Amino acid sequence: MAQSEYIKSLLQKAQQNLKTIVLPEGEDERVLEAAHLITEAKTAKIIVLGDTKKIADFYAKNNWSLHDIKVINPAESPQLGKYTELLYELRKAKGLSYEEAQKLALNNNYFGTLMIKAGDADGMVSGANHSTADTVRPALQIIKSAKKERAVSSFFIMVSQNKPYIFSDCGVVINPNDKELADIALTAAETAIMFGIEPTVAMLSFSTKGSAKGEEVEKVQRATALAKQALQSEEYRGMNIKIDGELQVDAALDAGVCAKKAPNSEVDGKARVMIFPNLDAGNICYKMLQRLGGCEAYGPILQGLNAPVNDLSRGCSAEDIVGAVAITCIQANK
Repeated sequence: MAQSEYIKSLLQKAQQNLKTIVLPEGEDERVLEAAHLITEAKTAKIIVLGDTKKIADFYAKNNWSLHDIKVINPAESPQLGKYTELLYELRKAKGLSYEEAQKLALNNNYFGTLMIKAGDADGMVSGANHSTADTVRPALQIIKSAKKERAVSSFFIMVSQNKPYIFSDCGVVINPNDKELADIALTAAETAIMFGIEPTVAMLSFSTKGSAKGEEVEKVQRATALAKQALQSEEYRGMNIKIDGELQVDAALDAGVCAKKAPNSEVDGKARVMIFPNLDAGNICYKMLQRLGGCEAYGPILQGLNAPVNDLSRGCSAEDIVGAVAITCIQANK
């Protein structure tokens, strides 16, 4: 199971209010093992999509029970017609034909997302065998953004020495403009609060408070100003969110360095929410910390949707999937 005490606390929280989570990649043994671990620990109610006979054979070979796991083959599901109709109604204005809806509904990621839209599941975790785009596309088309003016983005929960951090965006928005970067920061701060992490946000750059020049630095400066302005609205009153930038990562994380480079920063070298200027920086950083720094990495988790649909790294372990399911359950309890 997951190693850190923090992730174990999320698992325990998920156990207090069981949610139904779809795992659409029933062809993957890591997913099937995770489904077994989650069910044994009573963390969530699991639905696995895939070939019912192959899944049953795999469980029998491992002497695992399928008693509390629902296995569905979309092609054989009595709900397929209902989900096809639902998808067609949602997308016909975008030019989707009924025949195309029938084909898409048979895709496990679409089928699972439609289960959520229909109220038959609370969330989905995919990505062990699919790209982020394969997971995100159905979610954007069917679940959609919770706030029309704000783009859906992603975050990772990174755990270092049992201390959790939010990293965003490391999986979805490739090169956000200043408005999008400000939105990512605000959404990530709300995510931190949801997961019991202090919403102290660093807008990261290769510059601290004007120590370097360039359009990339100016973008982060503008995004920081926009985010701080938004914090003055009624929406964020009482949340105690702190945002500062632009900051180099040492100033964001080390109080001594911050005192020298940014002495008036309200982040004060204690950032717990790290906002990256683009996907290159975020993706490289999280993978480096995971592979060389020994950090636990859970994500990319989508934020800003009406219901949780979350992604996995294709290099994930069964334990990673267990953690991602717990995170999805907590999002579903929002």
